[in-house]
Amino acid sequence: MDEFEALLQESFEIDTPEEGSVVKGKIIAIEAGQAIIDVGYKMEGRVDLKEFASPGQPAEVEVGDSVEVFLKLVENARGEAVISRDAARREEAWDRLEKAYAAEERVEGAIFGRVKGGFTVDLGGAVAFLPGSQVDVRPVRDAGPLMGMAQPFQILKMDRRRGNIVVSRRAILEESRAEQRAEIVGKLAEGDAVEGVVKNITEYGAFVDLGGVDGLLHVTDMAWSRVNHPSEVLAIGETVKVQVVKINKDTHRISLGMKQLQDDPWGDVEARYPLESVHTGRVTNITDYGAFVELEAGVEGLVHVSEMSWTKKNVHPGKIVSTSQEVEVMVLEIETAKRRVSLGLKQTQGNPWEGFAKNFPEGQTVEGEVKNITEFGLFVGLEGDIDGMVHLSDLDWNRSGEEAIQDYKKGDIVKAVVTDVDAEKERISLSIKALEGDPFADATAGVKRGAVVTVEVTKIEDGGIEVEYDGMKAFIRRSDLSRDRAEQRPERFSVGDKVDARVTSLDPKTRKLGLSIKAREIAEEKEAVQQYGSSDSGASLGDILGAALKDKE
Repeated sequence: MDEFEALLQESFEIDTPEEGSVVKGKIIAIEAGQAIIDVGYKMEGRVDLKEFASPGQPAEVEVGDSVEVFLKLVENARGEAVISRDAARREEAWDRLEKAYAAEERVEGAIFGRVKGGFTVDLGGAVAFLPGSQVDVRPVRDAGPLMGMAQPFQILKMDRRRGNIVVSRRAILEESRAEQRAEIVGKLAEGDAVEGVVKNITEYGAFVDLGGVDGLLHVTDMAWSRVNHPSEVLAIGETVKVQVVKINKDTHRISLGMKQLQDDPWGDVEARYPLESVHTGRVTNITDYGAFVELEAGVEGLVHVSEMSWTKKNVHPGKIVSTSQEVEVMVLEIETAKRRVSLGLKQTQGNPWEGFAKNFPEGQTVEGEVKNITEFGLFVGLEGDIDGMVHLSDLDWNRSGEEAIQDYKKGDIVKAVVTDVDAEKERISLSIKALEGDPFADATAGVKRGAVVTVEVTKIEDGGIEVEYDGMKAFIRRSDLSRDRAEQRPERFSVGDKVDARVTSLDPKTRKLGLSIKAREIAEEKEAVQQYGSSDSGASLGDILGAALKDKE
């Protein structure tokens, strides 16, 4: 009895492990997919073999191996201890991960599952969440090749109480990439010619991998000639030779160029394209302000909209030329420093106004269609797709322009006489009334100032009388109706009366004939006095005029 009591007391004195702690045990058997583990203290428990396996790997345990397990329950209904290898590994992992997180060290893990928004990662017993945006530096469409592969991760956030761990694979790649980039950039210098592989193509250029670091090859640096889209020149995966144009040591950004490895066509462009020389080129681009014409690869000039056509004004360039069209152009100006060539399209087609002036000199009759009617005249379409203008004053000899223009409408075919051609100002003046000759000039031919003409009264007005001479209208003012004030009465005349008047003025430009009865009477009196005597001789004015009249009869 004494020995039994001693043994019993000894067993009571032995510390029984606490539930919820990690204990060491020994595998004593493996059966039915489970490992039977002796954890001491005369306790045994069972653990599924899969708890000893890494994700995607078989369990590698044998009888006799020492392992650590988590003691959940000292004894269950079957008298066995409830233990877990996963829980032990988790506790061990959390301790290890917390230390790594505090020291900002990398941890090793394996992606083993996909969840909403990302993936699950086994970090040696603890499960972490890997967001989709943290898998790689670029979006990954297929993560299959990464599954189950041991690789480093960076812990971004962890909360042991909630059991949350967030990790990043991208941070590791960026760090490695930055180190690699710094090393490669340090070896490069501006002007170096290197080879690279096209990794990506965008609207504005292509990214070229130079062996761990990417450089941007802008579309404007791909060729001396115009490149509408980088895909016209490059393809993804293509190996290209490029020159390092610029390096930013701080940001590690590299600008590349392909055309820099080729001869610059602008080197002797002035010698090959002298001013006013004519060349054939291809239309490469059309804008609102003109069209770009490629003279050769890398040499492109602009035909401004004002230099495209002699006759088509305010028309979009796309209605005159089309892309890829072959055209003849003249070199108008070259600015080598700015790489600009000004070209002219209309200069190769001849000035239609100069051609018209040569074919239709002043005084020649032309025929055309009324294209437009404005407040100041008619525009008539002429040969060479140009217009001539008939001013209001050139419509009719006798009527006002406002009245005469009412006789015309758009589409009418009219004849006119060319009166002036100004090729420099692109103006052609026409006259319709000149077709009939100038009735004023015909009527006044041979008539000089001071001559006496016989006119017919056509209208009586308060201010004078309207008369007609050989078809030309004229007006004699009240003050010119007689030298005698009492006789300066328009009503003493009747329509149809014939009267003699003296020509006081003759203006072909204004087409006005100045007449005066008073001036005729004064001139006759003066002439009679000179011929038949003077008042000093004692003869009266009546005697002198009477003698003059009698002599005239």
